[in-house]
Amino acid sequence: MTTAWPVRLRHEDLILRPLRLRDYRAWRLVRSRNQDWLRRWEATSPYPELEQAPSFSQSTRSQLRGAKAGQGLPFVLIYQGEFVGQINVSSISQGSLWSCHIGYWIDERVANRGLMTTAVALVSHYLFTERSIHRIEIAIRPENAPSNRLVQKLGFQLEGIRKSFIHIDGAWRDHNVYVMFQDEISDALLRQINLI
Repeated sequence: MTTAWPVRLRHEDLILRPLRLRDYRAWRLVRSRNQDWLRRWEATSPYPELEQAPSFSQSTRSQLRGAKAGQGLPFVLIYQGEFVGQINVSSISQGSLWSCHIGYWIDERVANRGLMTTAVALVSHYLFTERSIHRIEIAIRPENAPSNRLVQKLGFQLEGIRKSFIHIDGAWRDHNVYVMFQDEISDALLRQINLI
């Protein structure tokens, strides 16, 4: 089992590499350009008057500490040399669980090209084969049809609905919960990254 971090994953013109503090300018440009498009899917605080959203620097430092501790893996997507999104592995549990969660976002300009599908496949394969993760979970709002299709295409199975799971865009939102297990890696996932 490999647990070294940082990790770089690659498939054709898509590179997944660790998030860095110096990604701020590229991240800010993509996020500001996509603010309206991402708002419907981004987590918000139910008590904004009590909590201040962390800055990019604070968030990145926290994610990198988590990566060093083996609790998460913050990747950025670089497509044809440009920063186009993120995929974050969080809540990595070992012990009796060996599980984690995956979340992601992508620049609208490159959406619907299969890039995030490939990114999720690469990260999932890495987690199953190099990190010995038993269970990967992805939670998606039912209204987010493209994201639901993405995980279904890879062979993630709908486990159920978590009611009022995450506060997003000003309200508590239900989420579909999809899972895949290490001993049930789908052929669709492996085909996405040309392993079969």
